[in-house]
Amino acid sequence: MDWQDVRMFVVLARQGSLSAAARMLGVNHATIARRLHSLEASLGEKLVERRPEGYVLTPAGTHALEAASEMEQAAQSLARGLADGAPGGLVRINASPGLASGFLVSRLPTLAARYPRLDIDLAPALRAISLERHEADIAIRFDKPKDGDVIARPLTTVGYGFYGTEAACRAVEAGGEPVFIGFNEADAYLSAATWMTRHFPRARVAFRAKDQFLQAIAARSGAGLALIPHYIGRADPLLRRCDLGGVPASKDVFLLTRTRDRKNASIRVVADEVMAMFEQDRALFE
Repeated sequence: MDWQDVRMFVVLARQGSLSAAARMLGVNHATIARRLHSLEASLGEKLVERRPEGYVLTPAGTHALEAASEMEQAAQSLARGLADGAPGGLVRINASPGLASGFLVSRLPTLAARYPRLDIDLAPALRAISLERHEADIAIRFDKPKDGDVIARPLTTVGYGFYGTEAACRAVEAGGEPVFIGFNEADAYLSAATWMTRHFPRARVAFRAKDQFLQAIAARSGAGLALIPHYIGRADPLLRRCDLGGVPASKDVFLLTRTRDRKNASIRVVADEVMAMFEQDRALFE
């Protein structure tokens, strides 16, 4: 078995398409396809099926991905020296864009400084990701999974409020019509966007941005008020909270890991550190 075959299979399984896997690895489509066929021939099993939506793992592929991911983790640790119990290798974290940009990105790099063999990959995404496909090792999500071989640990509860500049807030508090900063039309299905549509159906949305961290930056201009989580609004000295009455209900946030990774030292250390980060700054959220 060729390790390069295994490595390219892992990337294809996570990305779901030849083009995405080729871009990530810096090779062409034919190389990925050739390596996949070589691995399938070595194992005597078909690992993926090509469907309109992309490449989907077969049952044998799911089993192979689990073993291949463990090989990948071991190879990364070996590249940094023989194991001595210290965390090492790459740990991939998936979180919403708001949590990634507004909270995690300023805190997670300290782990890489404390653990020289440990690399952190922070991937912001609104879509649900699959821990089973090893798209991430740790997922931070606003919804607790109802099934799957995962451990869900409660992180915090996120509250929301309207935030704007001092001038923007005073104008509204003096009786002016509120002007808002909201989500792009493509993201109008998100819960915060639909809540705004129900409660302020005729209000002007002067500026639209893809996520709430970007909306907070836009709100600094004074162009309008942004409905954002407290952990973003409270951390920005140029914004203050404006009381417009009701706000969306608070949401619970969970840290998800695969059950079978509970003995993985690197994932366990990173997960515990992330839990401690949220606990330390709990006042920002609630």
